[in-house]
Amino acid sequence: MDFLFNLLVSGLVVGGVYGLIAMGFAVIYRATGMLNFAQGELMMLAAYIAYALATWMPAGPQGPDAGALWLVVPGTLAAAMVAAVLLEALFIRPMAGESMFAKVMVTIALAVMIRAVIVLAWGNEPQLMPRLLGNALIRLGPVALYTPQVVVLLALALTSAATWALFARSRAGLAMRATANDESAALLMGIDVRRVYTLAWALAALYAGLAGLACAFLFSVDPTVYSLGLRSFPATILGGLDSVLGGALGGLVIGVLENLAGGYLGRGMKDIVGFLLIIVVLMVKPYGLFGTRRIERV
Repeated sequence: MDFLFNLLVSGLVVGGVYGLIAMGFAVIYRATGMLNFAQGELMMLAAYIAYALATWMPAGPQGPDAGALWLVVPGTLAAAMVAAVLLEALFIRPMAGESMFAKVMVTIALAVMIRAVIVLAWGNEPQLMPRLLGNALIRLGPVALYTPQVVVLLALALTSAATWALFARSRAGLAMRATANDESAALLMGIDVRRVYTLAWALAALYAGLAGLACAFLFSVDPTVYSLGLRSFPATILGGLDSVLGGALGGLVIGVLENLAGGYLGRGMKDIVGFLLIIVVLMVKPYGLFGTRRIERV
């Protein structure tokens, strides 16, 4: 039974990372109708930025202390958002009027470009992130969690609450919802659609930045961490492509199922269980568990 509890909790932690990445996929799709296949690479870039900031801080005898968090966390999030806004302005905005396929191909090209830049800047070797959150062990009955694992779950919960408030209570969230429903009508109502697109990319980068920080604190920082973007994509499909909060919940479900499959059925099943699940879900609910059902009359 202890083994089951540990699988469930560690699956929730990994699912928290998946959920943050999936929220980035969903927020861009919700605002622009486009899939950004560079989301995993934005997360990897954020992880390397966090590592660079943490190692740049003056170190004491035991390495950088927890005070470095006041630079690493806001610095990483700000840098990720600036990078995403620049990418949107330089590469996505000029594609206005082009087919959705062409825009998606641009995001794939951006993903490859970001990977190449990271390898040129930091090399192929894994980098160990300084333990700014400490090594304290928190016991909850039979389950033991390290501080970074608890922080990841708290970050997902707080981010989900803030996202709900943004879309339900703020003018910016209402503008994003209006643009997603009907771009032409939003333009006629005076909504600056270009600003909405920029905001969507900035929010996606914020989620990617949080996921990158989580990866840096939980795992080593290396050029293969971008693959978490692909592995979190089933969470986006499960929750619904246009449901940001659904992506968060989908990430938790995928993380738990992966861990249970890896623990009881073998590692091979762990790598494919998420994609098997979305095949089943799409056969029953093509728009995901929380996605918006669209009816088109011809």
